[in-house]
Formats: sequence, structure tokens, C-alpha cells
Amino acid sequence: MSATAGPEDARSAGTNKFGLTEGLVVQELGWDEDADDEVRIQFEDAIDGELVDEAMEAVDVVLLWWRDGDGDLVDGLVDALTDLTDTGYIWLMTPKVGRDGYVDAAELAEGAITAGLALTNGVTIAGDWAANKLVRPKSARR
Repeated sequence: MSATAGPEDARSAGTNKFGLTEGLVVQELGWDEDADDEVRIQFEDAIDGELVDEAMEAVDVVLLWWRDGDGDLVDGLVDALTDLTDTGYIWLMTPKVGRDGYVDAAELAEGAITAGLALTNGVTIAGDWAANKLVRPKSARR
């Protein structure tokens, strides 16, 4: 490998943004053909495993792909909480501004609050998707 940064280095740097570590169980919801495969690979590389679609046990993280037109965002977020541990969190992926399926930031904030979640921070990722981390408020965690 050359001394310049290649795709593997980019993936490693990107996973730090998501706060993922080896051994975490990540459930993926809302996948469709437009989902960003590079993001999916970053998640799998970071956890050293595959994403699960149906959880057989509690999951540490949910990777939720959401587009305007996918239904009610609050319902989608509440569904994402079903298999999530009390200390787990959701990475909500939505199309970036100007992309087909874009979800307005005000709708994200309102949806998070209504679902009993806190919208903590966004992460810049390449491609057509924006990433927002949602957590249970500290008072709701056990």
C-alpha cells in the first residue's frame, strides 16, 4: 500500500465519526436501493460484523434510513426503539438538502422530541446522505 491515504483509511476515519466499536450489534432499518453502500461498509468494518435487519437480541445501535415519503417519522423512530438497549442510540440517515426525499431539519427535531428522543449531533458524510444521532434523554436511560 502506498503512503497516501486510500479507501481503507477513509473508511477508518469515517467510522470514528459514528462512535462505533468492534462487537456492537447494529440493526439496519429502512434500507432501499438508494442507501449509501459506503456508509454501510463503514458500519460493518467498525463493528467487525454484519448489520442485522431482524434483531434476535437487544441491539446497541440502529442505522435508520429515512426519506420524506417513507411515512410518519415519529412512527419510524418509535419502531427503531423496539429492539434498542436503554443506552443505545440511533443514526438517522436522511437525504441531504436538495436531494430527492430530503427531510426538513425542523421535522427531524420535532419528530425526535415527539418520539421521546434527543437530537444530539450531525455528522458530515460523503454522498447524498446526512447523518444525525438520536439518543434517549439522560433521565430516560437506566
